[in-house]
Amino acid sequence: MPSRIQIRAATEKDIPVLRELIDTSVRQLQSGDYSPEQIDAALRTVFGVDSRLIEDRTYLVAEAENEASERVIAGCGGWSKRRTLYGGDSWQHREDDLLDPLHDAAKIRAFFIHPDYARQGVATMILDACEDAASAAGFSRYEMGATLTGVKFFRQRAYVEVEAMDIPLENGITLPIVHMVKQAQFQP
Repeated sequence: MPSRIQIRAATEKDIPVLRELIDTSVRQLQSGDYSPEQIDAALRTVFGVDSRLIEDRTYLVAEAENEASERVIAGCGGWSKRRTLYGGDSWQHREDDLLDPLHDAAKIRAFFIHPDYARQGVATMILDACEDAASAAGFSRYEMGATLTGVKFFRQRAYVEVEAMDIPLENGITLPIVHMVKQAQFQP
């Protein structure tokens, strides 16, 4: 695991770095699961920063110290108390209605890890922080629209596949994702 990882809420000042991180993450880490056309279309339409999560203070970044001893954003991800299951600011099918924690599942959203920090525990740290925060807000279930690249990771974290979905992007291109759910583990 990278040394001295710190999890904090993302701010508006992080948006330019997050845009770059998302593009790099998707192009490098998802290229084995999606075609270049799917990646390009997804980056234009569905993948990207969701400023609503930043406003809600539910979007997190993991900061690491790089080789030059500078703090860099190694990854990002969040949870939401709103209906939208996936999609950044460019996504046209947003649903900003608030969820009811007694009946609805919190949405786990927009996980992207910089390739230099992949498979080093960064996503686990972010996911743990998201689940803890959602549980503290009263949610007992979580759900997500996982990319094909993320399914194995989330399955290892006790998420269960509910259904395969195809997100319509543009020009007849679709992006296969998997709707996944998890029941919170409360400690007595």
